[in-house]
Amino acid sequence: MFQQAADLKEEGEALKEVLDDLNDEDWARPTPFKNWTVNHVVQHLHGSDKMAVLSLKDADGFERARGDPAVVQSTMNPTEEGALLLDTWWSYFTEMCDLLGDSDPKRRVPWFGPDMGVMMFTTARQMETWSHGQDIFDMFGRTRVNTDRLKNIAVIGVRTYGWTFANRGMEAPGPAPHVRLMSPSGETWEFNELDESNLVKGDAVQFCHVVTQGRNIQDVNLEVRGEPAQKWMAIAQCFAGPPEDPPAPGSRITNF
Repeated sequence: MFQQAADLKEEGEALKEVLDDLNDEDWARPTPFKNWTVNHVVQHLHGSDKMAVLSLKDADGFERARGDPAVVQSTMNPTEEGALLLDTWWSYFTEMCDLLGDSDPKRRVPWFGPDMGVMMFTTARQMETWSHGQDIFDMFGRTRVNTDRLKNIAVIGVRTYGWTFANRGMEAPGPAPHVRLMSPSGETWEFNELDESNLVKGDAVQFCHVVTQGRNIQDVNLEVRGEPAQKWMAIAQCFAGPPEDPPAPGSRITNF
């Protein structure tokens, strides 16, 4: 199993540890993400993981399913709730991790939109699991213990600088900023060409919260210099789909 697949599995294990303690009332509680309940959040993850398993096991079957809106709708919107949802999500999630871990990281798999390499696909699933897991951590006011596996998400955040603007029909306002982050273990991660006038600098966890739109840039302590960096951090979006806006300032708690 390559490292990113192991990181994805550990991310799921961290979320499952929280979910294992929930009762039926907890599952029905709204999270800070669009007022979705815990059920809604895990259903969202589970639907994508089910489609991922299909893509990895049967590419032709995935292509057929992708072309049938009714199948996509039913698969991506499961109806299980509570303990049953936890069991079925975990079953598919672990199968997905095993299938990814046994794959050539350079293998291409079909997905919604262009095919994806297994390596990027794996880190994208980690990003979704981590970011939506944060919705649940936030709801319970729990402080998450992050590790350096977060670097996979930071890399996606950095690489989607241009896409953030293109997805909104905008041109990037300048070259990609230099990004300098302090990891949970205290390492320094640096990306893009050195430019102190076009810079995002600070805590890696906070950076990942911003690019996954779990926090507004005004609610974190990142240092942002230069017009390209400022415009990017105001709307950063590292996940696929139509343009989304970050949460309003002050609307998400800021314990990291």
